[in-house]
Amino acid sequence: MISPRVRTGVLGLALLTALSSPATATAAAPAAPGSAAPPTVEELRLDEAAPQEILRRSGFDTVAPAFARALDRARSYAEARRVVEREGSALWRRAVDRVQGRGPAGGDLSRDDDRPLYWARLGMTRELRGWEPRFGLDAERRARLVDTLEQTSRGQTAIRYPHGKGLKRVLVTGFDPFTLDRDIRISNPSGAVALALDGTVIETASGPARVETAVFPVRWRDFADGTVERALRPHLPEVDLFTTVSQGRVGRIDVERTNGAWRGGFGDNENTGRPEIVPVSDPASQPQWTSTTLPYAAIVAAETGRFPVYDNTAVTEIPAGGARGGGGGGGAAAPPP
Repeated sequence: MISPRVRTGVLGLALLTALSSPATATAAAPAAPGSAAPPTVEELRLDEAAPQEILRRSGFDTVAPAFARALDRARSYAEARRVVEREGSALWRRAVDRVQGRGPAGGDLSRDDDRPLYWARLGMTRELRGWEPRFGLDAERRARLVDTLEQTSRGQTAIRYPHGKGLKRVLVTGFDPFTLDRDIRISNPSGAVALALDGTVIETASGPARVETAVFPVRWRDFADGTVERALRPHLPEVDLFTTVSQGRVGRIDVERTNGAWRGGFGDNENTGRPEIVPVSDPASQPQWTSTTLPYAAIVAAETGRFPVYDNTAVTEIPAGGARGGGGGGGAAAPPP
């Protein structure tokens, strides 16, 4: 029995409160230059029974084969890029539509499930890595195509707000499922939240709020390469509220009061970790600790049904010369999602 771990209702209440308040797989060997690339650690999990069942029971099992056929019709790099942009964007829109109840469900899997998007994307990236077009494709241009597919299929290129006075702008980000070697059936509620809220309008005491969303991978290398900065920097100056949500503890929601400028230790979806200070362009401007600007007191006091919200003030401070192990909750100890 495949059951997602998805809870989406609380975030909408939290956003309303905020706006109404005063402001074990093994990595494959690297590919030779110009050749097809081998599948990644994440892609190697695709052929297991649970991912195949998720794809089949959602109707998303047709996504990767259709993408492969479209790629094969491309006769140049420019055509291939257009295919990747179109198909990646279509996958994001299809996942959003399914969760929000538009169109057929495509199977008996619950609509509020983020896993079809995750596994279908991996099917597409695996096809792209193994594709050998007639016109030739070097490693650098293949990597660019993979990056384009990642961005478009995660909603990162579809963040747009309509013009007009009185409309609040909200940006919410979530993450892929992770800890898949522990339980390959796992979902990530934050990804489901992103799909459920993308493009929606929430009525608040201070007027309507338009929500745009995106999701990020659970891979340390992407964060070190600046994926968050590239996706969000163009939009942060124009939004009224930005928040990221992530998978937390069972039966509760935590507002993390304090965050530390630290990454790594916790194994990602490629079974790697990068324990390091958050890389920034100007290290002198990077504070060791930052505090949330969300109205945490109002959020904690709001009615959130059977999922209580807590003001989580816990942090893990590492003395100079000390070491930090993996895992943990709150502040500097937290894994990427």
